Amino acid sequence: MSTVSDTDREAVLLHLREDAKFLLLTHEHPDGDALGSLIGMHELLRALGRDSVMWLDPDELPLPDEYAFLALAGLDPDPPADLEERTLVFLDCGNIDRNPGAPVDEAAHARIVNIDHHHDNTRFGAVNQVVPEASCTAEIVWDLARELGVPFSLPMAEALYTGLVTDTGRFMYSNTGPRAHVMAADLIEAGVDAFEIYRRIWEGMPPGKLDLLARALNRVERYDEGALAMTRLTAEDFRAADAEESYSEGVIDHLRSLRGTLVAALVRDRLGEGQEGNRKVSLRASDERVDVSAICRTQGGGGHPQAAGFTTRMEWEELVAFLRAELVAQLS
Repeated sequence: MSTVSDTDREAVLLHLREDAKFLLLTHEHPDGDALGSLIGMHELLRALGRDSVMWLDPDELPLPDEYAFLALAGLDPDPPADLEERTLVFLDCGNIDRNPGAPVDEAAHARIVNIDHHHDNTRFGAVNQVVPEASCTAEIVWDLARELGVPFSLPMAEALYTGLVTDTGRFMYSNTGPRAHVMAADLIEAGVDAFEIYRRIWEGMPPGKLDLLARALNRVERYDEGALAMTRLTAEDFRAADAEESYSEGVIDHLRSLRGTLVAALVRDRLGEGQEGNRKVSLRASDERVDVSAICRTQGGGGHPQAAGFTTRMEWEELVAFLRAELVAQLS
């Protein structure tokens, strides 16, 4: 595997081989790759006989329906009492601020191992294995497991496969390289039922999710001869559809597939106490001339060149003007 630095990879392997206790973390509102790499690393460490604990903010639980099948044995919503003795491994987290509730104090920074594939990762760890060429962070964990000779248990293989298929868009996104297919074959050989994973993640849609999708598609607006396609979902939409916040996943892919669209944007109200006025903006690019992660970084967000997001308090009209100007600036 091509890496930013072979030294970084060796430093990570040294920690995995020699450290006894670990605390594993990922970003807030974890997606398939965040959960897949988190659980995959936990299973890897357990196979090595290490003391491993996964941590998610209690507000993240229960997991969204599509990920409810993933094994969470070893998850503790409370930071372990021996936190100062543990190596902290962040997975799929481009910026430590993407996990604002993480149990990390100043002293803990010297014990952070940062494993990620986002090209704009801030290298916040004492050790940073950041591999932008990897299709997903789960691919990096898979590579480490192979190097360490760890066999793929079914829970580990299913978790890593989930990270792979969600971050590559079922092998349709441009980040899908030969290595991704080798990884898929490896995990299927280990026992993964590819159709069953597909069914669990993308089928069995709850009625509220379909209702939400209908509302979003009914509001699509296009700008600049269709180059920018946008839609929105309000807190009232979620209430009326009896929909959870995670049900908006996948809406933006319908906009991205619209002929002539260079950038798709989904603007949705954030739900929950204290979130009034906050909006999550998800961007997808279908043209390699556009880097949506650069747009998101100007607003404190980030992600991949073709898939990124940020949180804002801008109103709809202001957001439309902002995104149109950013798109023109990148294309000119």
